[in-house]
Amino acid sequence: MVPVFETDGHRSLRKAVRAFALAEVAPRVAWMESTQAVDVETSTLIARQGWIGVTIPKVYGGMDAGHLAKTIVIEELARVSGAMGAMVQASQLGVAKIIHYGTEEQKQRWLPPIAAGACLPTIAVTEEGSGGNVLDMAASARRDGDEWVLNGRKLYVGNSHVGHVHGVIVRTGGPGTRRSQALSAFLVEHDRPGLTLLPYQPPLGLHGFSFGDLVMRDVRVPADNMIGAEGDGLHVAYSSSRLYGCPNLTAVALGIHQALLEETVAFAKDRHRRGEPLAKLRTVEQRIGEINERLMTARTLAYQAAHMLDHGQPCDDALISAKYRGVESLMESALDAMKIHAAAGLRRDRCIERLVRDAFHIDAPAGTGDIQLRRLAESALGTGKGQWSGRLAQVTALHPASFLSETAPEPAV
Repeated sequence: MVPVFETDGHRSLRKAVRAFALAEVAPRVAWMESTQAVDVETSTLIARQGWIGVTIPKVYGGMDAGHLAKTIVIEELARVSGAMGAMVQASQLGVAKIIHYGTEEQKQRWLPPIAAGACLPTIAVTEEGSGGNVLDMAASARRDGDEWVLNGRKLYVGNSHVGHVHGVIVRTGGPGTRRSQALSAFLVEHDRPGLTLLPYQPPLGLHGFSFGDLVMRDVRVPADNMIGAEGDGLHVAYSSSRLYGCPNLTAVALGIHQALLEETVAFAKDRHRRGEPLAKLRTVEQRIGEINERLMTARTLAYQAAHMLDHGQPCDDALISAKYRGVESLMESALDAMKIHAAAGLRRDRCIERLVRDAFHIDAPAGTGDIQLRRLAESALGTGKGQWSGRLAQVTALHPASFLSETAPEPAV
């Protein structure tokens, strides 16, 4: 099925990313799985293709290709390796804070190396005691002359062990400060004294991707490293999560979902019972049909939301819905795929086992399904906090003479 929102430029980009993923990423997957180590080499190679800069304006060296193009890049990489799709989505999430709230000087300094693949950004928000409620975070910063001094611990930082600059949200407001203005955001270089990465502990899935914790002990950063104004941290965190995190993770889910369908169809055709392929069994055929229907629906929702974002239309609810439905349907399809594979799906020599493990990683980031439903309920009840896509339309919408009418360059390996 060719998504209705795709242009020739999008299709050219998909072809290039798919060819690269099959040639350069696929051969590395077995190593990622066997070692469960962070794959710095492949992460760096992908970054050098320029795809981290897919939404960065051309004036800063980016592709200026928009959010649908970003979805395609992440989806095609995740189709081969969920870990590398996650690596790109986490980097893109790190880009968001600079595009949304960075000063011109910060954009000039950071966006060109990010677009060139020489710098991988992260965003560090989550803490053990706060989870999805960022206002409960404990990490803090205090002003000391022309510097801020940061202390605290951040968990589940995507690209933790490959990132070069962390976008850290911390508490700066003292007693009496309004809760919504109590947080601020800072760019913290990975080699700042006092910043420590804890030894990496491989999670259930997404082997090859780094998803770790960082500790700040009296980390000093210049006042110029603050993103936005003091007290803008909540806005930086929420806008990044909504406008980049939700669609990015939806794209990872799509890639895994597509791979899961392809693997299950191949298995059902190749495995025979009583002289006929499993695909001839009515129950198997029905499960495959359901997987395909879920994937088609999820992709339509995802592409429509990204298309709206590219055109400056209010689309927060569409982004939330796409993430919720994309992840929920992926989990349902993973269960159906395992039922079709039966015991064969439990063996490490079949990639279905990896795909199912990877699928479990997509729900929590940018808000679990329960959080997404709460946001949709607030929208329906009229108690939401407004549309980030509307507030920031001037920096999320595609520019004139954009990628929509262009073809993508071939990747540089």
